[in-house]
Amino acid sequence: MTVYLVGAGPGDGDLLTVRAARLLGDADVVVRDRLIDESVMGFVNPEARIIDVGKAPGGSSSQEAINELLVTLARRHDTVVRLKGGDPFVFGRGGEEMMALHEAGVACDVVPGLSAALAGPLAAGIPVTHRGMSRGVTIVSARGAHGDVTNFRALANAELSLVVLMGIEHRGQISDQLIEGGLHGDTPVAVVEQAWTGQQRTTRGRLKGLGAFDVRAPAVIVVGGVASLDLRSLGVFDVAML
Repeated sequence: MTVYLVGAGPGDGDLLTVRAARLLGDADVVVRDRLIDESVMGFVNPEARIIDVGKAPGGSSSQEAINELLVTLARRHDTVVRLKGGDPFVFGRGGEEMMALHEAGVACDVVPGLSAALAGPLAAGIPVTHRGMSRGVTIVSARGAHGDVTNFRALANAELSLVVLMGIEHRGQISDQLIEGGLHGDTPVAVVEQAWTGQQRTTRGRLKGLGAFDVRAPAVIVVGGVASLDLRSLGVFDVAML
């Protein structure tokens, strides 16, 4: 009995790793997140049981309940796949699930996936690092474990790109705090919605206008000079005109 924590990547099933696709085809049970693209589910064994435990606003499975479910399923089936969006260990609570399985004496393995933190910007042609523009990248969740908003003032650094996950609800606070922390209001910013799906949309502008963007989750926010680039079409946007 083994539980595999499998990263589904940021969207399109073509971005799965070979090992992830093989395990989905061999799975007896797949415990899936809410935001898994349906093209990924096409790789699942047609005879596998599929259980949706996705977290959604207004009601979702608690992490403790998911942990208990995985332990129970592992004791009944040979191959259980816990299918998680992006990468299991990048804001995916994969570490918590692995610890719970270990404590219960259940074998567990991890299969990495492309994190939306990197692949989301790439879908819009945005390199999170670019020589002469960004010497590094900071990846952060907008919310903490108890729902508290991250201190973005401390993350204001013009030399680094900032990638924010789960930040749409707090985009106004993010903008205000980064400017208070020292970033210029005209710093380029981009929001990539539903990256690597048929509903992908990119909105670009300036940091001071982020709070007014008409955008919806799931989305990735990119702040910094790189947000003005679209290298998939070799376009460079003049944010002063946005």
